[in-house]
Amino acid sequence: MTMGATAALATVLIAFGHVGMGVSGSNQRLEAVSDSLALMTARHQIATEAPAPKPQPAAAPAAPSTPTAAEIAADPSKLPPASAGSNGTSVPHDSSLSRDAIFAHRRAGSPGSTALLLTGVALAPPDAPEAVKGAINAANMIIGRPYIWGGGHASFYSRGYDCSGSVSFALFGGGLIPRPLTSGELEGWGAPGPGKWITVYANAGHTFAEIAGLRWDTVGDEQGTGPRWHLATTDTSGFVARHPPGL
Repeated sequence: MTMGATAALATVLIAFGHVGMGVSGSNQRLEAVSDSLALMTARHQIATEAPAPKPQPAAAPAAPSTPTAAEIAADPSKLPPASAGSNGTSVPHDSSLSRDAIFAHRRAGSPGSTALLLTGVALAPPDAPEAVKGAINAANMIIGRPYIWGGGHASFYSRGYDCSGSVSFALFGGGLIPRPLTSGELEGWGAPGPGKWITVYANAGHTFAEIAGLRWDTVGDEQGTGPRWHLATTDTSGFVARHPPGL
């Protein structure tokens, strides 16, 4: 209904109220009609008003730029973390270790078939015999144990080791001896002279071994004393060189 029709209807009803409603209750009827007209007018205004603009969705954040392959090669820290769908995790690239401490080292001037030293742990050469790999793996088990005189002689397994105890533990890991040997006993063990893979240097007071190009010794260095690997060679004068036959 338009506003003109509404006004006309109101006029007619009001006139009707003046002319034909002399009976009791005419005022109440007129008030009811007036209320109805007011309600109709309000509905018409609401229907003709322009609808309120719909709220616009918030703009999505800009996706981070993907680094190029050249940028990743130059700086691996730019490599984005794997998604959760691939069960990946973001690994921190910072480390307290220097690059020299992280990378593996091989004794300078040694042939290719030598062990690598990686943060103090020896990695056997792929072409090493199983006995050599066994000796290296066994020695790795006791790296950092304290030096204890007589350690490793009552039993191969000890809280600490002395020089001959640590050498005996490595040889036992390679299946080369059945029991711990003292320095004096190692002077007469195996075959005379240096070996290709393993050489034991012994005298009455000390013993150490060269295994796949690394020195296995208990002498002190900046890390202290006790069984550990060394890249540097040492003076072998005054020592008897022995080796396991065939190695």
